[in-house]
Amino acid sequence: MMSSAVQEKLQSLVEMLKGMDGAVLAYSGGVDSTFLLKALELVGIRAIAVTSKSPTVPAQDLEDAERFARALGIEHRVIETSEMEDENFTSNSPDRCFHCKDELFGRLRAIADKVGMPFVLDGSTLDDASDHRPGMRAAKEHGVRSPLLDAGFTKDDIREASRELGLETWEKPSSACLSSRIPYGTPITVESLKRIEESEKALRAMGFKALRVRAHGPVARIEVPHEQMPEALKLKDAIAEKLKEAGFKFVALDLEGLKSGSMNRLIE
Repeated sequence: MMSSAVQEKLQSLVEMLKGMDGAVLAYSGGVDSTFLLKALELVGIRAIAVTSKSPTVPAQDLEDAERFARALGIEHRVIETSEMEDENFTSNSPDRCFHCKDELFGRLRAIADKVGMPFVLDGSTLDDASDHRPGMRAAKEHGVRSPLLDAGFTKDDIREASRELGLETWEKPSSACLSSRIPYGTPITVESLKRIEESEKALRAMGFKALRVRAHGPVARIEVPHEQMPEALKLKDAIAEKLKEAGFKFVALDLEGLKSGSMNRLIE
């Protein structure tokens, strides 16, 4: 059963969305944006879900986004974004995310203007506001609204509400742009992104759902939850073989476990 606190936030979200006459949603197919898409569907708001296709987006995320949007009966568009052609992005400075989101939100704003929808939305939450998120600056500059953040939703709140609404994403592990696996200052290349994606796909095939493969040059630093470390050690030979096949020379297991945004420690 949904807690009273989450019910209040959901009601606040519904009232907020009722005042919107059409919205274009930056849709990743993840926990947060799928919940927001469901809320738009429940309220009956005209909506278009737009997903970015680029080397920075895991293929599985794109497939999930298409499937979830189809199940909700929401119009879904996939657009090819060109952040990999922007040196401001590929140079991989700490404000990398700004340049990526600047490209995406600019494209979404153009779509919204063309179809006559006044609002562009994203799935940012309170958790995002407490971390290094340059993309939120891009959202502000393009007039993008963040209803989940405005209604006070945390990631845990969204998982709870999603479970009660019957969304299969309620327990989906958090995902992120593949470039977030590369240390700031190390250039982002299509080759490095493919190596990371292939490595993470191999680990998921072994049963690891929540994970990150951080690329430190020739070294792959694997992050999995603490409870899955014994399994990772048990499969160490198979894991090392697969990641070396993907192009890494050395394979390491991070003893601190899975930590979202762990690369932000490198920001001075």
